[in-house]
This record gives sequence, C-alpha cells and structure tokens, in this order.
Amino acid sequence: MAKYRKLGRTSSQRKALLRNQVTNLLYHGRIKTTEAKAKEIRKIAEKLITLAVKEKDNFVEVTVKAKVAKKDDKGKRIKENVNGKRVTVYDEVDKTIKKDNPARLNARRKMLSVLYPVVETPADGRKKRANTKKVDMAAKMFDEIAPKYTDRKGGYTRIIKLGARHGDGAEEVIIELV
Repeated sequence: MAKYRKLGRTSSQRKALLRNQVTNLLYHGRIKTTEAKAKEIRKIAEKLITLAVKEKDNFVEVTVKAKVAKKDDKGKRIKENVNGKRVTVYDEVDKTIKKDNPARLNARRKMLSVLYPVVETPADGRKKRANTKKVDMAAKMFDEIAPKYTDRKGGYTRIIKLGARHGDGAEEVIIELV
C-alpha cells in the first residue's frame, strides 16, 4: 500500500497543489475540493497545527529601540536639509517584540517550507497593488489558530461529503477547521 495518493500528477505538481490547498485551508478556514485531495490536505494541515500548538508559548518578549520616521498630519515623512540634501527625520521608539526560542524558530521554518506567502487585496477592487498587505501565515498559526486547539489532542479538521461532481463524477467534499 502506498504512503500517499499520487493524484494523477508529477511530484512537483502534486507538492505545489497540496501546499496551495493547505495554505488556503489555514487562511480561509474551509475549502471545497475532491475527497482524495482533502485526505492528503488533512495529513499536512494537522501536522502543521500540532506544531503550532506545541510551540505557541515558546518565545521571549524583548524591548528594543527602533527608528521611526516622523510624520506630519497628512501622514507624509518630515524631511529637513542637511548639507544640501533632504534627509528624513527619525525618532527613537521603544518597541516590544517576540523573540522566538530555538524550537519555535525551527517550527516556524518548517511551516514556512510548506505554506505559500499570502497577499491580501482590498475588497473594493481598485488600486490592488497599492493597498495590498502580506500576511505572515506562521504568525497567524501561532497567534490565531493554535490557541483554539490547545486543549484538543488532534482532529483539527473536518471533512463533509457533498456528493458527486457533475462532469467527471468525482466525490466532492468541504474540508474545514473544527
């Protein structure tokens, strides 16, 4: 018996497909796909969530000094002339950041080796490039998804069967986070 389903694709195509679907499942919370793909997605997603649950509190908060550009009331940077050049003016601010311990850093890197980067676009549909922002999926796993499942021993996903698809008759399902 095989350890995994080949899904009628080459290994690189299969890996890309599963990475994409796992990323979408963890970002959106539920996706619609075929039963065979859902069973493969479940394996990967459950391992990532388990990793996040184990390492969610494994960090140290550190205070650092950061340079932040001064801004005017319109939100533009304030600049002044220094030796004939226009230079941005900076303030020093104390910031508290989370510094990962080695085990959590390793878990973050394992997650990022599977998850694709996610870019959020605005809902209005205009100026898509100007208003986009990148989502740190590893941080989302540690901060949002892992706290939901701290008291759970496994079984983080649910597969709901929808029936056969018109056209090829493939069994369709919805896979979602519990």
